[in-house]
Amino acid sequence: MTNQNSSIQNIFLISITCVLMGGTIGAITNMVNGFVSPYYFKTIMNWNFQGIWIASVAQGILEGLFHGVFFAIIFTIGFGMITKGKADYAFAFKHIIRIAIIVLCCYTIGGLLAMMLVRLSPEFYRSHFPWTPTDVLEQIKYAWVGGSIWGEILGGILGLVIGLLNVKNNWANMTKDVI
Repeated sequence: MTNQNSSIQNIFLISITCVLMGGTIGAITNMVNGFVSPYYFKTIMNWNFQGIWIASVAQGILEGLFHGVFFAIIFTIGFGMITKGKADYAFAFKHIIRIAIIVLCCYTIGGLLAMMLVRLSPEFYRSHFPWTPTDVLEQIKYAWVGGSIWGEILGGILGLVIGLLNVKNNWANMTKDVI
Protein backbone atom coordinates (compact mmCIF):
# COMPACT_ATOMS: atom_id res chain seq x y z
CA MET A 1 0.00 0.00 0.00
CA THR A 2 2.96 2.33 0.56
CA ASN A 3 3.90 2.14 -3.12
CA GLN A 4 0.37 3.17 -4.17
CA ASN A 5 0.37 6.06 -1.67
CA SER A 6 3.75 7.17 -2.98
CA SER A 7 2.43 7.05 -6.56
CA ILE A 8 -0.62 9.14 -5.64
CA GLN A 9 1.59 11.61 -3.79
CA ASN A 10 3.87 11.91 -6.85
CA ILE A 11 0.90 12.49 -9.16
CA PHE A 12 -0.35 15.22 -6.84
CA LEU A 13 3.11 16.86 -6.59
CA ILE A 14 3.65 16.67 -10.34
CA SER A 15 0.25 18.26 -11.02
CA ILE A 16 0.79 21.07 -8.52
CA THR A 17 4.28 21.70 -9.90
CA CYS A 18 2.90 22.01 -13.45
CA VAL A 19 0.23 24.49 -12.35
CA LEU A 20 2.69 26.56 -10.32
CA MET A 21 5.23 26.49 -13.16
CA GLY A 22 2.55 27.93 -15.46
CA GLY A 23 1.83 30.74 -13.00
CA THR A 24 5.53 31.45 -12.54
CA ILE A 25 6.19 31.61 -16.29
CA GLY A 26 3.14 33.86 -16.73
CA ALA A 27 4.36 36.20 -13.99
CA ILE A 28 7.93 36.40 -15.31
CA THR A 29 6.98 36.95 -18.94
CA ASN A 30 4.35 39.56 -18.16
CA MET A 31 6.77 41.37 -15.85
CA VAL A 32 8.90 41.86 -18.94
CA ASN A 33 6.03 42.50 -21.34
CA GLY A 34 4.24 44.96 -19.07
CA PHE A 35 7.46 46.90 -18.68
CA VAL A 36 8.32 46.83 -22.39
CA SER A 37 4.94 47.94 -23.75
CA PRO A 38 2.19 49.13 -21.43
CA TYR A 39 0.56 50.39 -24.64
CA TYR A 40 0.01 46.77 -25.73
CA PHE A 41 -2.02 46.04 -22.60
CA LYS A 42 -3.91 49.34 -22.80
CA THR A 43 -4.93 48.56 -26.36
CA ILE A 44 -5.47 44.80 -26.38
CA MET A 45 -6.95 44.49 -22.88
CA ASN A 46 -8.73 47.85 -23.14
CA TRP A 47 -7.14 48.94 -19.87
CA ASN A 48 -7.27 52.65 -19.13
CA PHE A 49 -5.99 53.06 -15.60
CA GLN A 50 -2.83 53.59 -13.58
CA GLY A 51 -0.81 50.52 -12.64
CA ILE A 52 -0.78 48.74 -16.00
CA TRP A 53 2.45 46.94 -15.13
CA ILE A 54 1.16 45.33 -11.93
CA ALA A 55 -2.12 44.46 -13.68
CA SER A 56 -0.18 42.82 -16.51
CA VAL A 57 1.77 40.72 -14.00
CA ALA A 58 -1.47 39.66 -12.31
CA GLN A 59 -2.94 38.83 -15.73
CA GLY A 60 0.15 36.76 -16.52
CA ILE A 61 -0.19 34.82 -13.29
CA LEU A 62 -3.88 34.16 -13.93
CA GLU A 63 -3.41 33.04 -17.52
CA GLY A 64 -0.29 31.08 -16.56
CA LEU A 65 -2.23 29.19 -13.90
CA PHE A 66 -4.97 28.34 -16.42
CA HIS A 67 -2.39 27.11 -18.92
CA GLY A 68 -0.67 25.29 -16.07
CA VAL A 69 -3.86 23.37 -15.26
CA PHE A 70 -4.20 22.34 -18.91
CA PHE A 71 -0.53 21.36 -19.00
CA ALA A 72 -0.81 19.50 -15.67
CA ILE A 73 -3.68 17.36 -16.89
CA ILE A 74 -1.96 16.30 -20.11
CA PHE A 75 1.56 15.98 -18.70
CA THR A 76 0.53 14.10 -15.57
CA ILE A 77 -1.62 11.62 -17.49
CA GLY A 78 1.09 11.13 -20.13
CA PHE A 79 3.81 10.85 -17.50
CA GLY A 80 1.77 8.33 -15.49
CA MET A 81 0.99 6.22 -18.54
CA ILE A 82 4.59 6.18 -19.76
CA THR A 83 6.11 5.35 -16.38
CA LYS A 84 3.15 3.30 -15.13
CA GLY A 85 3.29 5.40 -11.97
CA LYS A 86 6.71 4.05 -11.01
CA ALA A 87 8.86 7.15 -11.59
CA ASP A 88 9.75 9.44 -8.72
CA TYR A 89 9.06 13.16 -8.44
CA ALA A 90 12.68 14.14 -9.19
CA PHE A 91 12.47 12.42 -12.59
CA ALA A 92 9.29 14.36 -13.40
CA PHE A 93 10.65 17.66 -12.07
CA LYS A 94 13.71 17.43 -14.32
CA HIS A 95 11.42 17.13 -17.35
CA ILE A 96 9.10 19.93 -16.20
CA ILE A 97 12.11 22.26 -15.92
CA ARG A 98 13.22 21.32 -19.42
CA ILE A 99 9.74 22.08 -20.74
CA ALA A 100 9.78 25.46 -18.98
CA ILE A 101 13.09 26.25 -20.67
CA ILE A 102 11.58 25.39 -24.06
CA VAL A 103 8.63 27.69 -23.32
CA LEU A 104 10.91 30.59 -22.36
CA CYS A 105 13.10 30.05 -25.44
CA CYS A 106 10.04 30.09 -27.71
CA TYR A 107 8.78 33.20 -25.88
CA THR A 108 12.05 34.93 -26.77
CA ILE A 109 12.11 33.66 -30.35
CA GLY A 110 8.49 34.74 -30.89
CA GLY A 111 9.24 38.25 -29.63
CA LEU A 112 12.35 38.57 -31.77
CA LEU A 113 10.59 37.30 -34.90
CA ALA A 114 7.74 39.78 -34.44
CA MET A 115 10.23 42.61 -33.94
CA MET A 116 11.99 41.61 -37.17
CA LEU A 117 8.69 41.43 -39.04
CA VAL A 118 7.55 44.87 -37.91
CA ARG A 119 10.89 46.36 -38.98
CA LEU A 120 11.03 44.53 -42.32
CA SER A 121 7.48 45.49 -43.29
CA PRO A 122 5.71 47.93 -40.98
CA GLU A 123 2.84 48.27 -43.49
CA PHE A 124 2.24 44.53 -43.54
CA TYR A 125 2.38 44.39 -39.75
CA ARG A 126 -0.05 47.31 -39.36
CA SER A 127 -2.44 45.79 -41.90
CA HIS A 128 -2.63 42.61 -39.81
CA PHE A 129 -2.44 44.28 -36.41
CA PRO A 130 -4.23 47.63 -36.87
CA TRP A 131 -3.62 48.83 -33.31
CA THR A 132 0.13 48.86 -33.86
CA PRO A 133 1.50 52.31 -32.95
CA THR A 134 2.98 54.51 -35.67
CA ASP A 135 6.14 55.43 -33.74
CA VAL A 136 9.00 53.10 -34.74
CA LEU A 137 10.20 52.33 -31.21
CA GLU A 138 6.65 51.77 -29.96
CA GLN A 139 6.01 49.46 -32.94
CA ILE A 140 9.00 47.34 -31.97
CA LYS A 141 7.89 47.17 -28.33
CA TYR A 142 4.32 46.32 -29.30
CA ALA A 143 5.54 43.62 -31.69
CA TRP A 144 7.78 42.11 -29.00
CA VAL A 145 4.86 41.64 -26.63
CA GLY A 146 2.50 40.18 -29.21
CA GLY A 147 5.13 37.90 -30.70
CA SER A 148 6.45 36.74 -27.35
CA ILE A 149 2.95 35.79 -26.19
CA TRP A 150 2.38 33.69 -29.31
CA GLY A 151 5.84 32.19 -28.93
CA GLU A 152 5.07 31.29 -25.34
CA ILE A 153 1.80 29.58 -26.28
CA LEU A 154 3.36 27.64 -29.14
CA GLY A 155 6.33 26.86 -26.90
CA GLY A 156 3.97 25.33 -24.36
CA ILE A 157 2.56 22.97 -26.97
CA LEU A 158 5.99 22.16 -28.41
CA GLY A 159 7.46 21.74 -24.92
CA LEU A 160 4.69 19.36 -23.91
CA VAL A 161 5.23 17.15 -26.96
CA ILE A 162 9.03 17.19 -26.66
CA GLY A 163 8.80 16.75 -22.89
CA LEU A 164 6.63 13.65 -23.08
CA LEU A 165 8.84 12.19 -25.82
CA ASN A 166 11.86 12.78 -23.58
CA VAL A 167 10.07 11.16 -20.65
CA LYS A 168 9.33 8.13 -22.84
CA ASN A 169 12.91 7.84 -24.10
CA ASN A 170 14.57 8.49 -20.75
CA TRP A 171 12.22 6.09 -18.97
CA ALA A 172 12.89 3.37 -21.56
CA ASN A 173 16.63 3.85 -21.11
CA MET A 174 16.35 3.74 -17.32
CA THR A 175 14.18 0.63 -17.22
CA LYS A 176 15.84 -1.47 -19.95
CA ASP A 177 18.71 -2.28 -17.58
CA VAL A 178 16.22 -3.39 -14.92
CA ILE A 179 14.28 -5.78 -17.17
